[in-house]
Amino acid sequence: MTATWIRAGLADAPTEVDVLVVGLGVTGVGCALDAAARGLSVLAVDAHDLAFGTSRWSSKLVHGGLRYLANGQLGVAHESAVERGILMEVTAPHLTRALPMLLPLDRSTRRRDAAFLRAGIGAGDLLRFAARTSSETLPRARRVTATESRHLAPLLGPGLRGGILSWDGRLEDDARLVVTIARTAAALGAQIRTRSRALHLEGRSAVLRDELTGASHAVSARAVVNATGVWAGELVDQVVLRPSRGTHLVLRAGSLPGLRVALTLPVPGERNRYLNVIPHAEGTMQIGLTDVPVDGQAPDVAEPSEAEVDFLVATTSAALAHPITRDDVVGAYAGLRPLLAADGRTSDLSRRHAVLTSPSGVVTVVGGKLTTYRRMAQHALDTVVRRTGLQARPCTTARLPLTGAATRPDLARLTEEFPSPRLVRRYGADAQLVLTSARRTSGLDLEELIAPVAEGVPVTLAELIFGVTHEGAHDVDDLLDRRTRVGLVPHDRALAEPAAHRAITLAKATVR
Repeated sequence: MTATWIRAGLADAPTEVDVLVVGLGVTGVGCALDAAARGLSVLAVDAHDLAFGTSRWSSKLVHGGLRYLANGQLGVAHESAVERGILMEVTAPHLTRALPMLLPLDRSTRRRDAAFLRAGIGAGDLLRFAARTSSETLPRARRVTATESRHLAPLLGPGLRGGILSWDGRLEDDARLVVTIARTAAALGAQIRTRSRALHLEGRSAVLRDELTGASHAVSARAVVNATGVWAGELVDQVVLRPSRGTHLVLRAGSLPGLRVALTLPVPGERNRYLNVIPHAEGTMQIGLTDVPVDGQAPDVAEPSEAEVDFLVATTSAALAHPITRDDVVGAYAGLRPLLAADGRTSDLSRRHAVLTSPSGVVTVVGGKLTTYRRMAQHALDTVVRRTGLQARPCTTARLPLTGAATRPDLARLTEEFPSPRLVRRYGADAQLVLTSARRTSGLDLEELIAPVAEGVPVTLAELIFGVTHEGAHDVDDLLDRRTRVGLVPHDRALAEPAAHRAITLAKATVR
């Protein structure tokens, strides 16, 4: 595989395709992959970069839909559980892990509420069973004693009388999933172009602008798919959304010592709302999330408010023996949910998706959630094929492994044998490709390529080089904020910048 099909700008981009996809978040790249897998010619563009918008600001969970079941959204809950199973067992086992989640119960938890919570977790097991997800992938939930709860989470406050241990899916990284889907689509012939802004869309044509040169680029397409999320209404007037902002905090693992599981903490005064404290590999954890309505035009990059940060710190601290403080927060990020417009609070709005067709024929896919991206893309492409009469194969993405996918036993063996477990965790079976390509590009030895680029920053030079040569990274921001995510901690980002500049120099020298 080469980087030929993932590039910045529109130089040499096709002017006629079967399907034009606008937006390179998870839904957009999912549409590009679905279309390419059906044998259609595809051009997929974004004004910025892969995973620039909402998709990189998620909780990095592959949800089974339990919250939606509690809200009576049975269809959304079942769809989420099915898609979680597909991601974890078929398409992306290399990018997903089973995540143990502890819901603590203390003396303030009334017996009626504890019974309600246990019933809800049990319903989550029924969802897993109905979705045919193996218990080897996601073990069954169970009650745990206060002693076991303290072993799993020593930091919990006094009054603990037990807990409920359940399992959900965790992504290695949300932006890495987007990039991997894009690479898979590119391997099937899709043209993926960043820095390529859509100025005007019609059902069978579009005007694009190369953001690197300013040149206009007209495209004729049999179908146009608008997958721009919260910004969909800026390209199609008929689309009306009610975005909400969700904020997460990033902490060092040392701020919550001894934590062996994720924590699910009820929000005081709310029946079905919780915060999650989620440990990640290599010494960080995240706390989230909020749900704040957003009025007016959606910004390109949302910013957490001070009130949201204070809320997350205070609500988490209330459950701990020793509270965290603002000084423990080493990073914070916010994303915008593309919720369908309806009455009521944004926290209560359905996470169902919709595929809408404008009077000119533009197909817009909105709503939904990261876990269900594949089903959203399938729905959008089914609509395209039905409306246009394009000769296309049936959807195959439910059984199409993403690049780098392998069985969990094979991944375990590779992790033991490979010189860089980090590369296996982030690229799966493609770890060798990452290292071989970086050595060929740079001429550097293995030790230098897999060593952390700075003290306390686990990112390697090999993956930075690969980000340029195979994943379409155009600049330092692409590498640090989307290909590797070191940018989630500003201090670490600053330490990694020299290595990112070096990787770009090495890659461009090879191209020349």
